[in-house]
Amino acid sequence: MSVTTYVKGFRPPDTKFKKFAAIWKQCGDAGVSPPKEVDDFFQGVDPDPKGVEVDLPNSGKLACVSEWTDGDMEQGIEVDVTKLPKDVTILRFVNSY
Repeated sequence: MSVTTYVKGFRPPDTKFKKFAAIWKQCGDAGVSPPKEVDDFFQGVDPDPKGVEVDLPNSGKLACVSEWTDGDMEQGIEVDVTKLPKDVTILRFVNSY
């Protein structure tokens, strides 16, 4: 079995997030689909209480995430925090099996 590790960035919930999350919950409670704008905002998945997931560039000039290895038995991910997108306050390191 192999393991994949990646990093997700999150921008904390703002007023829009909170309003859309309330709509999402009301629609779920009523058993109806949320409006397209709300569904698109949450990318079709339940709102994460930590906030909105933000893409973290891993290539080019704005790259803030890169793979790291010592060339022998260690490997991982480096995050250049000076290049994180604006308002990202949470980094979630995910191991996927």
